[in-house]
Amino acid sequence: MKSSEKQLIVGRRNALKMMGLGSALMLSSGFNDILAGEPADMKSPEKPFNNDGMSPVAFTTGTDRMQMITEVMKPFHSELKAGVKNKTVVIKPNMVVTNNPLCATHKDAIKAVLEYLQPIYKGQVIIAESSSSVDSASGFEAYGYTELEKDYNVKFIDLNARKNGKPYFVLDRDLHLDKIEIADIFSNPDYYVISLSRLKTHNSVVMTGGTKNIAMAAPLNPGTAVDGGRPISYKRNMHSGGNRWLHYNIYLMAQSVRPDFTIIDGVEGMEGNGPISGTAVDHRIAMAGFDVIAVDSMCARLMGIPVEQVGYLNYCAAAGIGFTDRDKIEIIGNQDPDKSIIKYQMNQNIERQLEWMDPFNQETQGQQRSRG
Repeated sequence: MKSSEKQLIVGRRNALKMMGLGSALMLSSGFNDILAGEPADMKSPEKPFNNDGMSPVAFTTGTDRMQMITEVMKPFHSELKAGVKNKTVVIKPNMVVTNNPLCATHKDAIKAVLEYLQPIYKGQVIIAESSSSVDSASGFEAYGYTELEKDYNVKFIDLNARKNGKPYFVLDRDLHLDKIEIADIFSNPDYYVISLSRLKTHNSVVMTGGTKNIAMAAPLNPGTAVDGGRPISYKRNMHSGGNRWLHYNIYLMAQSVRPDFTIIDGVEGMEGNGPISGTAVDHRIAMAGFDVIAVDSMCARLMGIPVEQVGYLNYCAAAGIGFTDRDKIEIIGNQDPDKSIIKYQMNQNIERQLEWMDPFNQETQGQQRSRG
């Protein structure tokens, strides 16, 4: 990357001063200093957050995955019908690696969404993924997704096979802007993106749901090397500054890259050493809504995780692109989410993950990287 393409988001002193504040003060500041300091000609168009002061989230319980997903989509039928009109629908499953079914979206969850869409959408549905494994296409086969071609008009796209993307700017470990490339499909208004994932613990940012499913799929992972060097992975760039900056980079990505509709299949969740090597939780829940931040904050609550521990959700809420405040989330359905809380076992490195909440210490900040 040319030095001319790297610019400070804010002066180093101001950035460190801000990150050294207590978490509560940092969140209440709204991050205006950093946002204002980003060069105007480098900003991607922000995706608007539309709400009337409340974010509805449909919630249900059970064991029939297809029935449950249908149930949480129904309350939003008219909005979904209007939303997909004249758009190309994209379903984004979650598939971190291609050889562990528990880490991936279940085939029947995708089938349920396709079945629901049939009466209201007549075009081809794209099922797109950009896994941490370079070859996402093998996962489409391994998890049985390609069997859906027999009954539905679908097209599978391995985003990692795309060598060029749209430029986007995130933070590197030195608090400079780092130019990466992202899949245009997630920010192009001609596409209607549905995030479809499980709720899982994580090894860098505490938990993962719909927000991270899209934000971390967008950076391309072509796996090609330049001049014999290390293979390119823009996902790795997102992780380059360690856990603290990964939270912030997910927030930066979410300003422009968020799903239009979010569905959580929580029939089984993952606890422990997620997002890949954890163990199953028989949770028997499903959720859906347009405000991915609200949906994910409910995921955290249902996993027994204090929402304030999930940095990227708090950053997004503070910046006004979603709600984490439970009083601003309207639960739709006959089931009480509070009766379905299961305290998930956290990743074994959870203490290190939560260091993002502490005052920033430039000398001791971790530089660890993770997959996801």
